[in-house]
Amino acid sequence: MKIVLPIFIILSLGMFLFNLIQIDWNNPLAGKSSVAVIGVMASASAFLLLLILMLSKRIAKKIN
Repeated sequence: MKIVLPIFIILSLGMFLFNLIQIDWNNPLAGKSSVAVIGVMASASAFLLLLILMLSKRIAKKIN
């Protein structure tokens, strides 16, 4: 789990940056840009959930 969690965090950040580049900022909710906006939101939420998981593991380790 020590190796898998940072890999998933790096992958979510990579997906975030990739989808951020794909957005057409003149019309972000049309065509492929809407998919990119959904991808940005999904990868950002995955990143936050992974950070919460890391923090909860640290807290659990300190309690035990």
